[in-house]
Amino acid sequence: MLTKKQIELLDFIQKRMARDGVPPSFDEMKDALDLRSKSGIHRLITALEERGFIRRLPHRARALEIVRLPESIARDPKAGFTPTVISNNRPPRPRGAMAVTDSPAVELPLMGRIAAGVPIEAISEVSHHVAVPGSMIGGRERHYALEVKGDSMIEAGINDGDVVVIREQDNAENGDIIVALVDGHEATLKRYRRRGGMIALEAANPAYETRILPEDAVRVQGRLVGLIRSY
Repeated sequence: MLTKKQIELLDFIQKRMARDGVPPSFDEMKDALDLRSKSGIHRLITALEERGFIRRLPHRARALEIVRLPESIARDPKAGFTPTVISNNRPPRPRGAMAVTDSPAVELPLMGRIAAGVPIEAISEVSHHVAVPGSMIGGRERHYALEVKGDSMIEAGINDGDVVVIREQDNAENGDIIVALVDGHEATLKRYRRRGGMIALEAANPAYETRILPEDAVRVQGRLVGLIRSY
């Protein structure tokens, strides 16, 4: 028999996979279940795995497969349960993802690499331009592209080698994934949280610690609005 929290988590994972085609991140699970830390999610995932409801696929970020559902969820016609397997070392194509050719392309400057890990030197000059779907950017704001280097945002679905599309802006809301300039010379891609007079730059990988910095040490350079991945 599953606990209430185990059922809530399994239901949340199933609905997100049915909607997006990929499991939610541990941060999203934590927020959905109103838990204080991701360690509680790890315990729930382990319990569900031991009871044969889910399976974790090794060496892959956010790689969960739902094997079966309890009757309370399975009999819900909205559940739409189909076991999801991630195979061939490639994550599934998220629901709603589009081929670049599905929308008129817009050329954006590729401003070098951005660290999704330990911050690196500030973004370099334009190396070349990349074509992105016009529907991805919209509006009149300036946009630019960056190649991701590192794995600190992997649970947010951002992998090493991905190209992220950034809307240029100097402000952010809590939870936004931003390009942050730290101390005027280090650029990094992280999730933004304001904590009083401090700024938290959160990774989406438990191997990396959250950086807590004074507000005046962090400048927002833009917000993530899209991602391009080559398969």
